[in-house]
Amino acid sequence: MYKRVIRPILFLIDPEKVHKLVVLLIKACFSLPGTPLLVEKLCKLKNPRLKRNVFGLEFENPVGLAAGFDKDASFYNEFSHLGFAFIEIGSVTPKGQPGNPKPRIFRLKADKALINRMGFNNRGAEEAVKQLKKRKTKIVIGGNLGKNTCTRNEDAVNDYIYTFNTLYNYVDYFVVNVSCPNISDLHKLQDKDALLEILENLLKERSQKPQSKPILLKISPDLNFKQLDEVIEIVTNLNIDGFVATNTTVGRYELTADAAKAEQAGKGGMSGRPLRNRSTEIIRYISQKTNGKIPIIGVGGILTPADAIEKLNAGASLIQIYTGFIYEGPLLVKQINKAILKTSQIS
Repeated sequence: MYKRVIRPILFLIDPEKVHKLVVLLIKACFSLPGTPLLVEKLCKLKNPRLKRNVFGLEFENPVGLAAGFDKDASFYNEFSHLGFAFIEIGSVTPKGQPGNPKPRIFRLKADKALINRMGFNNRGAEEAVKQLKKRKTKIVIGGNLGKNTCTRNEDAVNDYIYTFNTLYNYVDYFVVNVSCPNISDLHKLQDKDALLEILENLLKERSQKPQSKPILLKISPDLNFKQLDEVIEIVTNLNIDGFVATNTTVGRYELTADAAKAEQAGKGGMSGRPLRNRSTEIIRYISQKTNGKIPIIGVGGILTPADAIEKLNAGASLIQIYTGFIYEGPLLVKQINKAILKTSQIS
């Protein structure tokens, strides 16, 4: 029903407008008595064989919602009923900011992809905390950390520290996002010295907390293997808890039908099916280089249960969906978990 009826209607509307509309509708529906239980029966799959313990946290299953969907922690409670084991909010910056000029998100429907140049639009760390204080769900919540666009790269470490400390008591793990292609020169923070400064300072801040929470690094699919080796070395030497692989790509590879539309859309990070192979390649590379000792959250181009299994087989401990959720609908989470159970039975 979603792909035959609901999605064609939604895709008639501007992507950013439809996102807000869907959130409003979901919030309204979940305010009705009985809706959460009904949705859980449709979308959730509970089985002890799906449970995972990764970087010291318990997950009911391996499937999460990637950052970028719930930027302001405004609807994670409602989405927790859709079968996700974890939801990553953000990217969150110290101060609220509007992001890049509109239009800034584009559908490549024939390739089941999106191009976005949102630019870390969010209401800021303090507003995120206000929402996180309303937490009703027991699922794992991650906090994706970014810097304000107006903050110079030389001062970026202060932004990451501020948001890290502000969110610390309200999320379960952190993701350092220095790889979003939609913030000018942000990718330069992936360079060795800049990345070391940010991660070392965050570890220092964490060491002063009464409870240690995992810190992960989100990396770009556009890194070459030499750059990947440098990042892996830093993460290994500092004992960072894990990777999120990968972010969106500035590349326009593996487009079969929408190359002209992609060119017309202009700059931005591409997600969805065309990213699948590159994301899996990077997950496999990291897993092999680290002998599988550093957990990886795999994200990028997961639109089918087979895509999810591919990521797990490549070395991911957990997976996240975003574009696949938009194209395939809310039952995708349950379908993936069913496939995981079936695969584990076969193996």
